[in-house]
Amino acid sequence: MATENAPLSRSRTPIVLAVVAASLVAIVVAAGGFLYAGLGRVVDAIPTVDDFAAAVAPEPFLEVSPAIVTSVQQMAQLTTVETTEYTIVEKGTDQGWLQWARGDTVRLMAVAEIGAGVDLAAIGMSDFSVSEQGVVEVRAPNAEIHYIAVDHEATQILEREKGLLTKGDPQLESEAREIAETVLVDSALQSGIMAEAETSARIALTNLLTGLGFSEVIVTFG
Repeated sequence: MATENAPLSRSRTPIVLAVVAASLVAIVVAAGGFLYAGLGRVVDAIPTVDDFAAAVAPEPFLEVSPAIVTSVQQMAQLTTVETTEYTIVEKGTDQGWLQWARGDTVRLMAVAEIGAGVDLAAIGMSDFSVSEQGVVEVRAPNAEIHYIAVDHEATQILEREKGLLTKGDPQLESEAREIAETVLVDSALQSGIMAEAETSARIALTNLLTGLGFSEVIVTFG
């Protein structure tokens, strides 16, 4: 009987080995699948640059508080734009052929500093609106001339001509100065001082409000 069972045992051995090998392959494949899935979850769990940016970025403001309005109003004097202008004006009386006797003429050079700005102190709560995305719109007053500071050292009478029969008009010089101031302001306006003042105000408002957390600032004038 021993000699009859020996061939049967040898014929089953390859089958057993094949089954064991197939089982090992299945186990390795399954383990690989679990490992790949685990690595995928680990990779997905690693934060990206966008995740860090979103975590660090502040939440945008959705409303304007009285404290913010006060901060805006306190910048009123910080947005003034200055320019120095000069002009020469001539003021006098026309006495016709008697000019040599009764005429009076003054020639004046005037120099002044002119300041223009936006009155941010006039901005109130009703001049702000904020969107759900944190975009704030601000309505500010138009720019205006704030002051005219005449340089009295540089301003001088260049020439004064009086007729032989007159003592001259004591108000003539004052009138010439008034004309000069008007000319100086017109010159500053033509040079674009109002646009510069509004640009200065827009920059100041944008820097302040974005620094406080608003995502975007839109400034209009009027």
